[in-house]
This record gives sequence, C-alpha cells and structure tokens, in this order.
Amino acid sequence: MSGSGATPGPGSGSSPAACRFAHYFVLCGIDADSGLEPDELAGENFDQSPLRRTFKSKVLAHYPQNIEWNPFDQDAVNMLCMPKGLSFRTQTDNKDPQFHSFIITREDGSRTYGFVLTFYEEVTSKQICTAMQTLYQMHNAEHYSSVYASSSCSMDSLASSLDEGDTTSLLKLQRYNSYDISRDTLYVSKSICLITPLPFMQACKKFLIQLYKAVTSQQPPPLPLESYIHNILYEVPLPPPGRSLKFYGVYEPVVCQRPGPSELPLSDYPLREAFELLGLENLVQVFTCVLLEMQILLYSQDYQRLMTVAEGITTLLFPFQWQHVYVPILPASLLHFLDAPVPYLMGLQSKEGTDRSKLELPQEANLCFVDIDNHFIELPEEFPQFPNKVDFIQELSEVLVQFGIPPEGSLHCSDSTSKLKNLVLKDLVNDKKNGNVSTNNISMYELLKGNETLARLQALAKRTGVAVEKMDLSASLGEKDKDLKLQCEEAELRDYQLNVQLREVFANRFTQMFADYEAFVIQTAQDMESWLTNREQMQNFDKASFLSDQPEPYLPFLSRFIETQMFATFIDNKIMSQWEEKDPLLRVFDSRIDKIRLYNVRAPTLRTSIYQKCSTLKEAAQSIEQRLMKMDHTAIHPHLLDMKIGQGKYEQGFFPKLQSDVLATGPTNNNRWVNRSATAQRRKERLRQHSEHVGLDNDLREKYMQEARSLGKNLRQPKLSDLSPAVIAQTNWKFVEGLLKECRMKTKRMLVEKMGHEAVELGHGEANITGLEENTLIASLCDLLERIWSHGLQVKQGKSALWSHLIQFQDREEKQEHLAESPVALGPERRKSDSGVMLPTLRVSLIQDMRHIQNMSEIKTDVGRARAWIRLSLEKKLLSQHLKQLLSNQPLTKKLYKRYAFLRCEEEREQFLYHLLSLNAVDYFCFTSVFTTIMIPYRSVIIPIKKLSNAIITSNPWICVSGELGDTGVMQIPKNLLEMTFECQNLGKLTTVQIGHDNSGLLAKWLVDCVMVRNEITGHTYRFPCGRWLGKGIDDGSLERILIGELMTSTSDEDLVKQCRTPPQQKSPTTARRLSITSLTGKNNKPNAGQIQEGIGEAVNNIVKHFHKPEKERGSLTVLLCGENGLVAALEQVFHHGFKSARIFHKNVFIWDFIEKVVAYFETTDQILDNEDDVLIQKSSCKTFCHYVNAINTAPRNIGKDGKFQILVCLGTRDRLLPQWIPLLAECPAITRMYEESALLRDRMTVNSLIRILQTIQDFTIVLEGSLIKGVDV
Repeated sequence: MSGSGATPGPGSGSSPAACRFAHYFVLCGIDADSGLEPDELAGENFDQSPLRRTFKSKVLAHYPQNIEWNPFDQDAVNMLCMPKGLSFRTQTDNKDPQFHSFIITREDGSRTYGFVLTFYEEVTSKQICTAMQTLYQMHNAEHYSSVYASSSCSMDSLASSLDEGDTTSLLKLQRYNSYDISRDTLYVSKSICLITPLPFMQACKKFLIQLYKAVTSQQPPPLPLESYIHNILYEVPLPPPGRSLKFYGVYEPVVCQRPGPSELPLSDYPLREAFELLGLENLVQVFTCVLLEMQILLYSQDYQRLMTVAEGITTLLFPFQWQHVYVPILPASLLHFLDAPVPYLMGLQSKEGTDRSKLELPQEANLCFVDIDNHFIELPEEFPQFPNKVDFIQELSEVLVQFGIPPEGSLHCSDSTSKLKNLVLKDLVNDKKNGNVSTNNISMYELLKGNETLARLQALAKRTGVAVEKMDLSASLGEKDKDLKLQCEEAELRDYQLNVQLREVFANRFTQMFADYEAFVIQTAQDMESWLTNREQMQNFDKASFLSDQPEPYLPFLSRFIETQMFATFIDNKIMSQWEEKDPLLRVFDSRIDKIRLYNVRAPTLRTSIYQKCSTLKEAAQSIEQRLMKMDHTAIHPHLLDMKIGQGKYEQGFFPKLQSDVLATGPTNNNRWVNRSATAQRRKERLRQHSEHVGLDNDLREKYMQEARSLGKNLRQPKLSDLSPAVIAQTNWKFVEGLLKECRMKTKRMLVEKMGHEAVELGHGEANITGLEENTLIASLCDLLERIWSHGLQVKQGKSALWSHLIQFQDREEKQEHLAESPVALGPERRKSDSGVMLPTLRVSLIQDMRHIQNMSEIKTDVGRARAWIRLSLEKKLLSQHLKQLLSNQPLTKKLYKRYAFLRCEEEREQFLYHLLSLNAVDYFCFTSVFTTIMIPYRSVIIPIKKLSNAIITSNPWICVSGELGDTGVMQIPKNLLEMTFECQNLGKLTTVQIGHDNSGLLAKWLVDCVMVRNEITGHTYRFPCGRWLGKGIDDGSLERILIGELMTSTSDEDLVKQCRTPPQQKSPTTARRLSITSLTGKNNKPNAGQIQEGIGEAVNNIVKHFHKPEKERGSLTVLLCGENGLVAALEQVFHHGFKSARIFHKNVFIWDFIEKVVAYFETTDQILDNEDDVLIQKSSCKTFCHYVNAINTAPRNIGKDGKFQILVCLGTRDRLLPQWIPLLAECPAITRMYEESALLRDRMTVNSLIRILQTIQDFTIVLEGSLIKGVDV
C-alpha cells in the first residue's frame, strides 16, 4: 500500500477513513474460474505430492473497493495473507484454523497492519477435484518405481513433512499422501483478513475467530455476516489516545484500548510469548543486535511467532525506531531479498523437518540468526554486550517471575490454560487429539473447553440461546465455564500489564543512558532549509564528547550504537523539532528525561554506571487497568442492513458470498459517535497521520530526510506488489548505488576523524578520535566489505564471502606460480645508508598477507580471518591495491557472482576502490593494536658511521627493543653482524631501543648512526637515531644508550635513504645538545635564550595536552619526555646555556659533571643558604637530590653522563621533584665556577619562571617506560 501526502479523506462512507478501526475486509482463496495454478514464485517443488505443493491464491473480494489516502494493494495483501499460496487437505489431515498477522511498511516508513484467519473449506468444484486427481495420477506414475524400490527411504522422507500425530502407521502414511476423488473429500485453504491502521491484534483476532465460528456452527449467526463486517468497517471508530473502546463481534463484545499521548506507544503483541519463545538472555542479545542494526533473520514454522518476536523486539526500541528493511513474514516469492546488502529484520518460515545447517543464506558475517522454535540464536562475531546487562536481565527476571513466567523461556510451549493462550489458533486445539479428525466432527464444546480465549463464546451462547452441542451440562460444569471466562479476562489483563511493565524497564534503560543527550546535540543551522541542504556534511552530535562522558563499561556498545541510522534519525528529529512539531516518540522521551531530572535532582553531566531500576512499573500498569475496567466508548451494535433477500444463504462450513453493494459504502450521517466527535477526531488523526506517516508537505524535507535515513527512498522496504524482472533489477541497482554511497560516507568519516585540525578548520567538527571510535569505524568498514562481497553471490561458500573469494584466488595463484606474477614489492629494492648496510627488501603481496593471517592460530573463523586481513591491509595502506588485485581476476569474479552483483558493476567498483585508496592518506595501527598476543617476526639493522669509526667491533654487542606492549629483553647480537631477525610477542608501536656492548677487545669504540627495526608482518619500519659513540674514554664514556624511535613514513627511494641517515639536529638521546660542546661535525648552531625558554614552554605544554586527551587517544609519553623536542632536550638547552667551554677546562665537560659537584657540595657542608626561609624543606630537597643522583651513579648500567642526566630528569618529573631541585642547583656555589654570568641558570627571574612552568605538570601521574629507568633503585 503506497502512502501519499494527501490529507486523509473520507472513505466510501461518511465516517472519516483515518478514524475507522478497520480499513478493509479481505477474502483470499482459490479462484474456481482459474483452477489450479502452481505458485512458481513460492519455489514450487514438483517432487512433492500434489497435496504438499503450493498453488496460487487470489484476493476473492475486498471491501470497500478503495480508500483514497490508503489505496488497496492487492498483490501485497494476497502474498501476506497466504505467504506460501493455497494448500490442500483431505478429511484425514489436520485442518485446524490458523491465525497470523502481517505488516505492510510503506516506502515512507509508515505501516499498515493485517490480521488473518486461515481455515479449510470443502472444494465443491468438480473441475478442481478432477485436476487434483490428475496431478496425483501423474505424480504416482513418475515416482511409483522409485518409491516401491525404496519404500523405507521414501517413508522416512515423507515422515519429515507430516504434521505431528500423523505418523502412527504405514497405512495412514500412505493414505495421508494420496487423494482418490471417489473416496476422499478435498479441502482448500481460505483466509479472512482485516486491514487496520493500528496494531489492535487481540481485538482483530477475537473478531475473526467469531466470524469463523459463525461459519462452522450448526446454527446460523444472529445476523447475516455482512452486518458484522459492515459494522467493523464503518461504524467502529479508532479509540482516541488514552481511551478504551468496546465493539461487538458475532457472539460477544470485543475490547481494546489505546495509550495516552504521554505513555509508551501502542503495542498489542504479547511480550510474554516472545520471552517464553526465546528466553530472557536470548531476547536481550537479539535486541542488542537490532539496536546495532545488524541483519536479523527470524526462523519459525509459525507465521504468528515470527510477527510476535519481530513486533515485540521493535516495540522495545523506544525512543528509537528501526529504519531499515522490515519484513517479519518474508513471502516465498521474495527470498531473493535475503541477498540485500543492507541491515534488515526479516522472518522466514521454516519447512517442517528442515535442519538449520541445510538453510543456505547469502551472507552470515553480520547475521543474527534466531531459530524461534528451537530456542536458539547465532550471534555475529565481535558482538558488544548491552550496558549493565547482568543487572538489566535481573530486573527483567523479577518482572517475569512476578507474572509467573520462567526467565529461561519455555522451549516446548504447552497448550494448557497456563501457557501461550493467545499464540495461534492451532495451538489452542490439541493436535494429538484432533490431528486426524475432521473439524466438522468436533463439537463446539470440545473446542472451547480447553481454551480460555474461546471460553466466553460458550458462556455467551448459553445466555443468548444459540444452540450448541452438549449444552445440557451439569451445573458444576457451568460454574467452571464462568471461571474460565474470568480467568481469560484476567489473563488478558495480566498480559497487558506485563507488556507495559517490561517496556517500561527497557525504556528506563534508555532514559538513564541518554539522560544528557541534548547537551551534545550540535545545532548550527539557522533555518530548516539550510540544515536539510547541508545535512550530509554536518555533524549533528558531538560523539567524542558524549563517549568521554560515559562510564567505561558502556563504551563498546555505545560507540557502535551512536553510529547507527536509528540514532542519527533520533538526533535529526530532535533538531527538526525546533522548526516543526516534535516527533511523538521524542516528545514522550524528552518528558521522561525532564521527569527524572526533577525527581533525582541529578547534575546534567553526572554519569554513573550504578544501575538504577525503573520506578514507574505500578503506575504504568494501573493506567492500562483503569482503561480496561471502564469503557470510554461503545460502538454501535451490528444491525440488519438493507440487503437483498435470499442471497448469502447460510451453509455450514462455507464462507458465504457477501453482498458487495452493502459493504461498499458506509452508513448515513446518523452515527452518534460520528456526530459527537468526528470533527475533533478527524483533526487529531489528521495531525497524527501527518506527523507520524508523512511529515512536512515539503519536497525538500522529503528528499533530504529520506536520503539521510536510508540508502535511497525505495530501499527502506521491498515493494511486495510488483515482482517483475525490471523492478527486481531496479531494486538491485539501488542496492549497488546504496553500497557505493555508504562506502563514500564511511571512508570520508574515517578520513575526517583522522585528519586533525585541518579537518576542523574545514568545518567538519571535532577532530579528536578515540581508539574506541576508530575501532568502531573500522569494524563498520569490515561489515560493509562483507556485505559488498555477499551481494549477488552465485553459490555461498562459508560464512565470510570475502574470505571465500580470497581463498579461491589464492588457490588459483598458487597453482599458476608464474615468475612473471611475482609479488608486488612494498617500497624500493633496498634501504641503504651511507655505511652500505641495508634493510633487505620486504616483499609483500595479497597472498603473503593471507598467509600471515592463516598462520595466526588465535583466529578460529573465516569471518575473523577476513576482518584480520582487512585490518592488516589497511594498516599497510594496501587495502585498495589488494582488492584491486583480487578483482582483476575477472574469470573468477564472473564465476562467483551474478551479473547484477556490485562487484560486477565496473564503474561503481572502480569508484569503490578509489574511495578505499583515500584511506592511504592516514596512518592506522588497527592490526597491531587489536592482535596483541600474536608472535611477530622483527628485523633489526645497526648502521654505524664508517667514516669516523669501525663498522665491526671486537666487543659483544647487545640490543633490547621496547614497544607500547612490552620488550624483547636483552638480545646478544652475533659478532661481525649488523643485522638480525627475531620473533617475539607483539610489541605494539615501538618506542625505544637500548643498545650497548661489553667493552671487550681492542676495537671497543663504536660510533652508531642509527638502529632500524622493522615489523615483518605490517612492514612498519622504525628508525632510532643515535649519532653517538659507545665506548670508554670517548664522548661521555657510555657503553649503552637509550634511543627514541620514530616511524618512517616516506616511501620514495630518495626519502628513505635520507631517513636512514641521522640528521645532525636529530641525534638521540641528547646528540644535538652535545654537539654544541663536543662537536663531531664542526657545525654549531646554538639557540639563544628566548628560543630556549620557548622550547621549555612548548615541551611542558605538550605534556599537559597529552594528559588532557582521553586515555585511549594518548600517544607516547616517552617521546614527549626524551624525544627530539621533549622535556629532557629542553632542559639540557637550559643547562648548556652559558656553560664554560671545553677550552677553559681542557677537556669535555658535561652537565652531569656539574650535577656531581652540586651533590659533593651538599654532602660536605651543612650550610643553609641565606635566601631559604624553610630550612626543613631545603634540607629534605637536598637529601632527596643527593639520593637520586647517587642511585643513578651506582646503578648496574654502563650509562654515559648524558644518559644519567636524562634518567634524573625523568625521575624528577615522575616524582614531582624538579621544581624543588632547580633552585638548589641555581644557588649552589659551584654554578659560579662552571657557568658564565649571563647563563640562564644564574638569572633569578628566569629560574623562577622555569620553576612555575615545571609546576604545571605536577598534577599528572607520570608512568615511565621500564627501559628508561631500568636498574635505578629509588
């Protein structure tokens, strides 16, 4: 049914269509004129016996003919009334009626509901009976020999398709699977259906059951059926919000109620059944999958179970709404929609006896599979848990137990009076008792006595005198009947109360979780038109700030949820509410937030992970009870119509042919209810329909909102009414366009979040991105790639379509093994320094990266391997290149994919690869940071400066490589080798290298230019500049040095050669500063006092900014302390300023020499300096300073003097002692001998300024890397 923007107009009668309880009454079944037509779209299987096959059904009649604002969609209604077409039975088969409901979602997202009762009617057409006989003769002729030859196999196969209770004997089995026109009576399915604007499921079900009973009863109904149908179509109004309504069926009244404007929206599907079917734990997990907009496939033999679970779970989403494909009952003719590469919530009917493993689904990488009948779910990998899940489940359990529902669910639901009373009609009649008995032979009393939902019919019949079999019952049984009726009404009330209480618990979770969401909404547009025009480019919600304000346990779930379309739409509605009437769900949600703020008096930004239970359960249940106990409206009773006499004569077991002329129009304007409130009701309903279904009559809004909320206007919902090849092709084309658009949006988002301040200046919003956010975006990209590779598959192989494609590509490549197809090299042939030592070429290729993943024993599934391969390729900046190589094998792609598949649309595929190529502009560590426990091979190369020293030394060198995740420990380097490979657990990003030797032999002095270390899996190469001597009696006498690493980013040959050489200004750890005194190059570029002070300020400021970032976003503190522009380097410049030159001392003098003289002075004198007011503080500072220096000097390490100064600064910073030590050094008499008068340390104002700057980092907890202070005991 297509929605339109027209104002709801009247139907065929005077009552406004929008105010009517039901819009259409529909009759579906077999068209005697057309005869038997196989339903090819339903997947006809001609191997089955004719009784088991499906045939085309048709809409036999519908009333009224049409409603202007809600046109009748004949194809969709027929398909959903009978999703598998017509079915036939004989008198030996179970013919219990079945109830199910369905939903038609229009393209604009609004919904229409259908409620169907399907029953079996005797076939009176000789033509159809003869056709069935002929089909059986053909079938038996084809299969007789094979069946006779292997009767046991055939019987086993057949038994799997039989109804329960029909397999007691071989004879029965044979009778069941046959039809003889002379012996058997043939029955065919027929459906009666109500189409309504709101989901009053219970009321519609009761009305249809009463219609069915009127047809099968031995006595005709009190009035012709037209009276009841006309009444519900034209004379029963929709109850206004917050009101209840009573109208009349054939035998008894029917009651329904509608929540008020401040309550949770209408939901008439019993959540009790959903919880009993799935169990509490499973339902919460499926609910989480729906929130994260995964693909959810419900699976059950029973259509109504599919609807109950789907509607139940989507009802719990308040205040959010499912924004994607929603087909709770997927007709057999629409199975190709499971191929849709978009989030969906669909329901698929399982065939009796079909095993889950035999069900072939196009894509399962991001699929949540829900086997309702078997109480079983399959969850996607990398699945975050709902916040406070344990407490949440405990609260829900308490509500369920209060209503007598086991939280673990009921796997095999009973037909007794205490279980699933309203599930489906077939469950209300004991299959085992009546499976082989004709419905006509079941007395009405037998049907009623075990079923509470029908018990009232019997009681009503007794009062009204309608003849019912076995009414001469004893008085005691009559009392029991009354009890049954009371129990039934009480059970319905309890279902309503349970529904609202469970929903309140779920709603309370979101109210608590998003209580402060409004503070993070970004409202920059001045008017609606400019906002709609720029919607795609604007950031509407400050995600980074919102997440940083949440409790840590919530983050894995919330970081993914705020990226969903349902959350984006929720925020869009909030922004739109400043220009138009608030969305109804948003209005209710905002009022609840205001309420908890009022009562809890909580600070707007106070976030806590303490679980807060729902406090409104009783209040919510009472409002329902009050409405049901006291009816606000009673509709007109059904009455005789002006009908032709003699037509539609009652015939038991046959639904009469209705008189269309009396059902085509409504009553004249004498309806009391219409006269009293039609005008006001029409106005209210028009506003409701306008806001809920259509929105603004504004082309611009419609265009941009649809684009913002979906992958295109027609992608939200498959159109059920047109299944022509052209329409299917058009739908697939829209999927392709949607995937390309989604890829563009995701890559753009990933780039913007990584680009930093440049992106902020361009107006893209906050630049910061936490590690968690980045991980969420990459996981989302993995999901997208899996959906792209699942689209249009010829045959599914494995759960990951991408990995399956990669494996087949690998097999083909390895078979060919042509030398011409050598792997693509990453970077130049060699990386070479002036010394001639090279880092061997790292040859990598798509196949090589696959082998890396295949060797990771930690990953157990194909989906996990595909995601790891994507992460590795992204980190290596090879994702686009690898995928291009994969798709370059066109014969393989054509073999694997249908013509309409995304991967076979050349232009879109090229654009897709181009978007992925743009990700090479930023650095990712998404593989290194996730797989932290894997073993990784590394290669290290030591590059000496040959011009000034020996390349080879006689002593025994060693190396220790450290990273963010750990270190290698000390590793001996083989003599006469400058290159070595080693394997260890993932070190993460590399930070430092410790290098040294034992000073043995004649050639024990080594001038090292730099050390290079490469991760052999990711290809990341780090350079650790040194430019210093290692050896006694040269430089500062150090036998080991700590080198600070930097990632090499350039990939051109020339750049790499330049990077391998250590520029003079980047020597590590203190090279640049040492060169000003012991120049190795003869070039001195001393900074002036202003530059030195500026450097100190910058170094301290970088540390402050580091700690103001979220913890997961912070870089390396080691670099900020000991790196090129770090704190140690800045302080060295201060201490070198005005330092008396080596010419005066006739030897190299180091800062550490000055430090040791200060210590010697303090240890040999008790003199208290004149300007110190607090003697105790000064003594304590002196004592601490001496202790730290002595500890460094006595440490069992061969560290040089500059290395010792670095350790002292690091320890002083960590322990907040630097501001106390600086004045001691400045006032010590040794300073006058070693520093010139113009030195910064001899200027009191400069020293005071330095102390104030250093005090700004005292509030931070600084944790030093182990390699920096190893062996120092303080």
